[in-house]
Amino acid sequence: MVVNGSFGRRLLLAVDAKGYGQADVLRQSRFQEAIPQLLGDAARAAGLDRGRWQVQQGGDSELAVLPEGASEPALVDAFMRTLDAGLRAYNHDRVPEGRLRLRAAVHFGPVSPGPNGFLGPAPVVTGRILDSAVLRSALSANPDACLAVAVSSTVFDDVVREEAYTTFRAGEFTEVVVENKEFTGRAWIWVPGGDVRGAAGDRSGSGPGPGPGPGPGSGPAPRSPQVVQHFHGTVNATGAVFGASS
Repeated sequence: MVVNGSFGRRLLLAVDAKGYGQADVLRQSRFQEAIPQLLGDAARAAGLDRGRWQVQQGGDSELAVLPEGASEPALVDAFMRTLDAGLRAYNHDRVPEGRLRLRAAVHFGPVSPGPNGFLGPAPVVTGRILDSAVLRSALSANPDACLAVAVSSTVFDDVVREEAYTTFRAGEFTEVVVENKEFTGRAWIWVPGGDVRGAAGDRSGSGPGPGPGPGPGSGPAPRSPQVVQHFHGTVNATGAVFGASS
């Protein structure tokens, strides 16, 4: 069966506002007005044509499929940095309950239009990353942050890791395990000015290199560093232990 006669691999962006359900009607209205405005400003700054995005909106959330050829580095870098700046400007002098804080997820993969939304594995993966507990925790654990961004392993490996396509250092992202419904996978989180490692707990690695070392009971403890001292004359060394080397 061919679904709408269409198949393609596209860049996907999903965003969602924190605390929208607890906001009153006036704040919900302001959030709904601000989110597309901020996304549009960020898209223009990054050189992305938002008019060509296929968008599925949900009040405080948005799932967008970008057109073929859309720049992944531009979305990960300039777009997200501008979005963070826009959120900070929006939140300036607002009471904590009135601040707009967003989670964002970026993925690249197969997607096609359907009768009531997008079809394919890529929208599912993007949604699972966006709604994951670990991304929610990353934003909650950094109360001064306005944005928490998670990119899939595909996007991180192709765009960020080499440090040649964006202004990011790979170490600015923290690797995490995403477990949400039937999906289990890895993603990489960046919180501007924040620290993700505490929020991710033992689900995270420590950066683009290997993950954490063996835990308790999995091997010998690391040896203490060797200290060498040179003495001259008489030394009071009661209780000391000496070793000799050539």
